Amino acid sequence: MKKRKIVIAISGASGVNIGIKALELLPETIEKHCIVSDHAAIVSRKEEMHNITLHDNANIAASVASGSFGVDAMLIAPCSMNTLAKIACGISDNLITRCAAVMLKEQKRLILAPREMPFSAIALENMHKLAALGVVIAPPVMAYYSQQQTLEEMENFVIGKWFDLLDIQNDLYKRWK
Repeated sequence: MKKRKIVIAISGASGVNIGIKALELLPETIEKHCIVSDHAAIVSRKEEMHNITLHDNANIAASVASGSFGVDAMLIAPCSMNTLAKIACGISDNLITRCAAVMLKEQKRLILAPREMPFSAIALENMHKLAALGVVIAPPVMAYYSQQQTLEEMENFVIGKWFDLLDIQNDLYKRWK
């Protein structure tokens, strides 16, 4: 059976821990690829990631930059407004935006987790444009029905929702009854 290939990209500096945690919580049955922007500033954590192919964001010739490599889905968490705007405008000047462009052209699942708030009218316009193209806009927003008590439970809720969007079975949060 073919192993699913999922890319998790981490852009921006605020909230990088949730992107790393999502990467670490992906099941071992998934082939994991990670792209980290320069501004994400997590170089010191690279050595701690296991069973993950880490790609240099400057290397637009990396395997995940080609549709023939067969990536099944991509999550950008957190997604900076700069990265979101580049994707919305078709700018592929680094591996994150190139891989996102491949997801769009191949009509594969692309999920963006914008990290800034409040959203400007320009950011909302870019999100609307991408949503109309089939991109899922899923910022790390809490729902309180699962009664999270800790930051870890809040993060698990958000990651669990992202995994639901990726069709990854999980029990990371208490579901609505």
